[in-house]
Amino acid sequence: MEKTLRDAAREYLVRYGGDTFPNLFTSAKGAIVRDDTGREILDFTSGQMCATIGHNHPAIVAAVHRAGETAFHFFSGMIPETVAQLAATVARDWMPAGLTKSIFVNTGSESNEIALRMAKMHKSGFEILAIGGSWHGVTSGAGSVSYASDRKGYGVPPAGVFVMPEPNAYRPYIAGMDAEQSALACLDIGLKMFDMASAGRPAAIIVEPVISAGGVLVPPKSYMQALRRAADARGMLLIFDEAQTAFGRIGYRSGSEYFGVTPDIMSVSKTLGGGLPLAAAITTPAIEQDVHEKGFTFYTSHVSDPLPATVGLAVLETIEREQLIERARTQGDYLRRGLLELQQRHEAIGDVRGLGLLLGVELVRDRETRQPFHELGALTTQRCFELGLSMNIRRRPERGSVWRIAPPLTVSNAEIDRAIAILDQALTESLEKVAKPAARAA
Repeated sequence: MEKTLRDAAREYLVRYGGDTFPNLFTSAKGAIVRDDTGREILDFTSGQMCATIGHNHPAIVAAVHRAGETAFHFFSGMIPETVAQLAATVARDWMPAGLTKSIFVNTGSESNEIALRMAKMHKSGFEILAIGGSWHGVTSGAGSVSYASDRKGYGVPPAGVFVMPEPNAYRPYIAGMDAEQSALACLDIGLKMFDMASAGRPAAIIVEPVISAGGVLVPPKSYMQALRRAADARGMLLIFDEAQTAFGRIGYRSGSEYFGVTPDIMSVSKTLGGGLPLAAAITTPAIEQDVHEKGFTFYTSHVSDPLPATVGLAVLETIEREQLIERARTQGDYLRRGLLELQQRHEAIGDVRGLGLLLGVELVRDRETRQPFHELGALTTQRCFELGLSMNIRRRPERGSVWRIAPPLTVSNAEIDRAIAILDQALTESLEKVAKPAARAA
């Protein structure tokens, strides 16, 4: 049967990019996924960075069951009680002061489309300033402000999209400065370029508090604070895309809390649904009132659906009850220590960075030149999977070879130890493979 289904997958599914595996997958629990051969694999990407509290957590299973006994779906104009409850919980317990008005949809792309549409309508403008290395989605507006993936071949993007260089402490654009100086210089140059090119119709600046797909880049706090001031000075809204940083993964309620900066709109997704499609855009009452009076709509078939909202409530309750924000810090520290020990043994590990349980490990050919080691990254990622560890690696030539490591917040020390051991073995074996052709060539 498994071969028949694998053949069916090859014959009937559209290939949609990214890492794919020859096997099919059958089940998931906690930090473990199982493939169609029965093999168990440690999942250190939490699915697609979504299974924050672990795959198929009992609280999520119970929430899905409750929704099955009440309702999965309503007419979009019928607001379910559970959606009202989720909106109140998000506003009262999770958002920075002032962000109290939520709209619940399915994906991060949608939540960013909402944020961009709100900003354009509120400001009566269309110019959006984004950050290099960013990832905000694949739909038209969200894709136009994403710079961590291919932008070629999809036609003309919306007008008014601008980009400025991202703050990258390990690969600074401007040499001779420390990380903070370089970040602020990038911001200053980017803003000057925007000001020169602007047609005078600014709307928003959009940024990930941790630039994840760009290589798990954590800007200095002063950078984010300066970004807030820059938006205010230009009459622009500040949008935080917290798909990966909200609801505990980085050891804080949000990136906004960590940086001490409150955006005008926050988009959230992955970490709210716990593996089910749930996303939201949250803004202020003043912005919501203004765009409502101007005719704002985002009326989709699955806006305010009760099933994902019920699950979202269960995810937030579980994070609180199991103290997973604190656990993200302790387990993140434990994982980071293991990665730093690996760095001492493997010269190819150039940098270890990140916050909480969102960490990046950059592979280099030489620590002095910091030349990206893409061949090693590909080999090691494949070998890790063969040994029972799944991780995501960024391998765009211009951005370095960076593992994004983001296990569930429930990950145990034993699972982390096992992952570190697999990484150690995979690096050792892959380095030997890379070295042999080089030796023969010499």
